[in-house]
Amino acid sequence: MQLIIGHTNRNLLALASSRSYLFVGDCFSSRKLSVLRINKFHKAAWISDKAHDKSSPLSLSSLGVKCKAVSEKKDKTVDLETSKLSAKVSPIKAKTPRNSLPKTVRTKSTLKIDENVFSAKTFSELGLSPLLIDQLEKEGLIVPTDIQSTAIPTILKKHDVVIQSYTGSGKTLAYLLPILSEVGPLKKTTSEDLSDKKPSIEAVIVAPSRELGMQIIREAEKLLGPADKKCVQQLVGGANRSRQEEALKKNKPLIVVGTPGRIAEISAAGKLHTHGCRFLVLDEVDQLLSFNYREDMHRILEHVGRKSGTQPSGILGPLARRSERQTVMVSATVPFSVIRAARSWGRDPILVRAKTAVPLDSISLPGSTPFGSSSDGTSTSSPVTQGAVDSLPPGLEHYYCVSKAQHKVDTLRRCVHALDAQTVIAFMNNTKPLKDAVFKLEARGIKAAELHGDLSKLARSTTLKKFKDGELRILVTNELSARGLDVPECDLVVNLGLPTDSIHYAHRAGRTGRLGRKGSVVTICEEPEVFIVKKLRRQLAVAIQLCEFVEGKIVIHKEEESAGMTS
Repeated sequence: MQLIIGHTNRNLLALASSRSYLFVGDCFSSRKLSVLRINKFHKAAWISDKAHDKSSPLSLSSLGVKCKAVSEKKDKTVDLETSKLSAKVSPIKAKTPRNSLPKTVRTKSTLKIDENVFSAKTFSELGLSPLLIDQLEKEGLIVPTDIQSTAIPTILKKHDVVIQSYTGSGKTLAYLLPILSEVGPLKKTTSEDLSDKKPSIEAVIVAPSRELGMQIIREAEKLLGPADKKCVQQLVGGANRSRQEEALKKNKPLIVVGTPGRIAEISAAGKLHTHGCRFLVLDEVDQLLSFNYREDMHRILEHVGRKSGTQPSGILGPLARRSERQTVMVSATVPFSVIRAARSWGRDPILVRAKTAVPLDSISLPGSTPFGSSSDGTSTSSPVTQGAVDSLPPGLEHYYCVSKAQHKVDTLRRCVHALDAQTVIAFMNNTKPLKDAVFKLEARGIKAAELHGDLSKLARSTTLKKFKDGELRILVTNELSARGLDVPECDLVVNLGLPTDSIHYAHRAGRTGRLGRKGSVVTICEEPEVFIVKKLRRQLAVAIQLCEFVEGKIVIHKEEESAGMTS
């Protein structure tokens, strides 16, 4: 080697020196790259919680980078979760890679909310604007639900939140009301309103389906009234994109509600400017974390609420971009993917349930055990399973009956007559059998229709309108309607196809028993599928009773039910 080096010219020596430097540089780059890559959407929700090598911690100070991001919250405290860290840590210290979140230094805001408002009897006790309260009274809305009385003051205190409550409990108004109290014609009057500030989009609400998106828009328009409903703009998929872009330019809405694909599409075209947005709401966030929405959600998270002039990516990660944004996540269930995402996308998020609000950091992440399972697969102590339990409306009766596959639709008909149900949603797992089920029902004199994603937007909206107006007795659908379909009059949900897990069961069941009403859930299964129902019964800790429909009446077999509960 010495002989070779001796004959090497100056350029080769320089290259050797460069190679030595590049070796160190590659190590640094790969570490730096890991910091940058955590900004990607899928890294926020699906990464495993593995800490980095503690022998060579990476920090901004070690890189000679000064953090200029100053927190807006004054009442900050520093939580030292690792004993090896020094006693003095700056409260504006930038976040380390998110895949080591459980062992990082975090800046936590003190939760200061008067718990008395959690049991508020009227909306006026929650700190909403007087104009909005007047509008609520006109709509006949006086008493808030439990989740509303907890979520509204928490959001008004500028906290990032994760709202969890059973379906039909009023979660939509739980985040719409505080937003409308701060944005639009019904907001509280402040000194900033006197300035000639150019109107811009101040809230973006993302929903996984067109039906849920349009339902949110209807709720907002109802409160705003006909004169101000242009303050809200829909950007849902399936609608004419050019018309949506024209409406954005002409109406200059303050709130946009849409599906991930359409919002990301118009944003990428430069027709949707959300950098100054104050609120980002992710409704049914557990659905938005699915792989299908990954790229679209990544763009939304990168652009909504990003401060003007801030680069889309950098060593500070999303913290600098979202310093102006308040993030609200909503779901009937909060699996661990949602907990990870909330910790990554929000600032010290608060988990809001009915009459309780606790820091999300108090929720422990799982170890090596698969989420929501134990060695025998029947654990009921998992937060995932508990989330499904909490998402079930309280006024439900649960049943199951055994039938052959070819007789399921006829069993459905007898079930509807026995329970005297007038508004029924029947779930199937696949799209193809829907038409055949509708044909069999109509042949027996029951008005029914199918609803699925392959139908046109007009056909879907027409079917939904007929169903809500009472022209149809049974709506046969697939998983499309398991979330976001709000039909308060629905008194029966039937599972013609078994739900895949306890969370899907809870979302389907939540289509009935809404806002405190009574409802029934009947699962029609084949003999080999009974063990799945019993497993759901154990996981959800609810009495799913075995029954039969005989001569227009429901007959419950209590002996079988008690035996199944102990099996």
